[in-house]
Amino acid sequence: MTLCKVIGTLVATQKNEQLRGQKMLICQPVGLDGEFIGRDLVALDTVDAGVGDSVLVVQEGAAAAQVLKNKKVPVHSVIVAVIDGMEVAK
Repeated sequence: MTLCKVIGTLVATQKNEQLRGQKMLICQPVGLDGEFIGRDLVALDTVDAGVGDSVLVVQEGAAAAQVLKNKKVPVHSVIVAVIDGMEVAK
């Protein structure tokens, strides 16, 4: 799982039939200190996240299929949690 910040939404007029009605969000991976790291990614939203939310993203096809309960959906990254708070011990 990857800790990310939602930085935008993605709108697609043409997409796979299995993805109709699903929200796609643009996520930026962040470190435990909150600093942006890595490259942006597009993830399917399963928890009603929004821009500005901190989220956990699973990035693996089999895990995504398990979360979506459908192995035929062509998805690699799925948002599985919205993070309400986080504390890192020093």
